Amino acid sequence: MKKICILGAGSWGTAQAVVLSRNVTEVMLWGRIEDGIEDIERERENKRFLPGVFLPHNIIPSSDLEKSLYNAEMAVLAVPVQSIRSVLHQIRPLLDKKSLLVNTAKGLEIATGMRMSQVFMDVLGVDVKNRYTVLSGPSHAEEVGRDIPTAVTVAAYKKESAFQVQDLFMNDNFRVYTNPDVAGVELGGALKNIVALATGICEGLGYGDNTKAALMTRGLAEMIRMGTAMGGDIRTFNGLSGMGDLVVTCGSRHSRNHRAGLMLAQGCGTEETLKAIGMVVEGIHTTKVVHRIAAEMKIDMPICQACYRVLYENRPPGDEVAQLMKRDRKNEIEETALSIEAWQTE
Repeated sequence: MKKICILGAGSWGTAQAVVLSRNVTEVMLWGRIEDGIEDIERERENKRFLPGVFLPHNIIPSSDLEKSLYNAEMAVLAVPVQSIRSVLHQIRPLLDKKSLLVNTAKGLEIATGMRMSQVFMDVLGVDVKNRYTVLSGPSHAEEVGRDIPTAVTVAAYKKESAFQVQDLFMNDNFRVYTNPDVAGVELGGALKNIVALATGICEGLGYGDNTKAALMTRGLAEMIRMGTAMGGDIRTFNGLSGMGDLVVTCGSRHSRNHRAGLMLAQGCGTEETLKAIGMVVEGIHTTKVVHRIAAEMKIDMPICQACYRVLYENRPPGDEVAQLMKRDRKNEIEETALSIEAWQTE
């Protein structure tokens, strides 16, 4: 492929540009002037969001949207979830009608509760369905940009689109698997951020590895419960975009969601936490959406509900952990065929 355009020059957009520069002739990295795109162009480094990673010669930073998208055979969206709709409206008249689309944002739109594929089709029309793909998995930009071995998943409605994205991203240190489950991959990437917030809160309260392991395990159960109710395949949640992303987001120093949880546990308010981190914390927004959807669909999401009360009702984090521990007794695998009734057949 000769030319692609990455929309969003944050840490993840920059890291993807480095990955793709190996397999593509020209990589346009579009960003806004106020976000420092001119500094990136001049210094060949994103010192604000990804310091220490230098851009290969075939990456061209630009604030000119029309120039960036002109003749681009693939457009990669690496902007925050709540900005996706606005950016899609901007690029709609500039997109090539045959260009491949790759979404790398993880979350749900607050106003509508839509997954990102639904937002794409809502703005660009249902005709983009076969060109839409979503790339997700345990992939901190700080490591991807430095060529640390990483594995992710790309999902698409049309297998040829998934294979094409797989080939463009794959290299010796960036492995890409394919998956037909678009809903599951999108929901896994969105829901794990809430669990990461909860894990950070517990760590900030001084709890240990036992607590973290319990939260991650029961958090995965919640992800599966809601994810399958919303159309995802249970197998996807046990893969890279589910459990894999959950593990890295709950335990990494690079995780903004985990860091936000630590600050909340230390007494910082939601707005104060967001201001201090200085970048988008998708889990905070996703918690609000998922809390609403869970109530509408009557899905039991106790960890999500606890996070919501901490974030939006100013409940003390310690009180919420105590309430989680005091919930009614349950069978761990009650939602499968193997339940308490299975003992009665022995």
